[in-house]
Amino acid sequence: MIRQALIIGLGNFGSVLARSLSARGVEVLVADRKLDRIRAIADVVADGLCLDATDEEALSRAAPERRDVCVCAIGEESKESSIICTALLKQMGAQRVVARATDPLHARILRLVGASEVIDPEKEFGERFAAVLAYKGILAEMPLGDDLVITEAKLPPSMAGRSLIELELPKRFSIVVVAVRDAETGRVSLPNPTVPLASGDIIVTVAHKGAVARLVERS
Repeated sequence: MIRQALIIGLGNFGSVLARSLSARGVEVLVADRKLDRIRAIADVVADGLCLDATDEEALSRAAPERRDVCVCAIGEESKESSIICTALLKQMGAQRVVARATDPLHARILRLVGASEVIDPEKEFGERFAAVLAYKGILAEMPLGDDLVITEAKLPPSMAGRSLIELELPKRFSIVVVAVRDAETGRVSLPNPTVPLASGDIIVTVAHKGAVARLVERS
């Protein structure tokens, strides 16, 4: 687990990321050019710096080379600033630079100037949420590699009262159930392949894209 993180840019994404990392025990230093954004999150982070991340001397005060990860979370406000900031972080010896992109060209440039990883939160969330909107039985979906997805779905009515051995989901649909949330208690547990599933249970699966959607539609 990382111990220290530097997050630059406190828009919605940067602020939520800072709070979430802090809640997980990570020491978070934040930086933004707007003092009110830093004050709004000061109660949950280790420290905050009001600075222009395109100013090399100012950015060096955050000591990016000493952090386990540096996140350039600057978004639509200024693509130019995010590119310069990413390049400076790399030049200053940051171990791991994660940069936020807003479109494919922006992402390519960020990689060229030294980003270790590039993320597009809006795109990734939109892709995951599409399955939730399109299929009533799907509650959440998260990519796992290039073609696999982890899906949380309501148990189709036709599967209630039958065990995983009976259903033969890996054989019939190439779907593996990795966890089950009990309908009555809400408790999540590893599935027992011999115990019948109950109506209202939530299943967590690993499968190829579209496999669970086809199962939900078919049922």
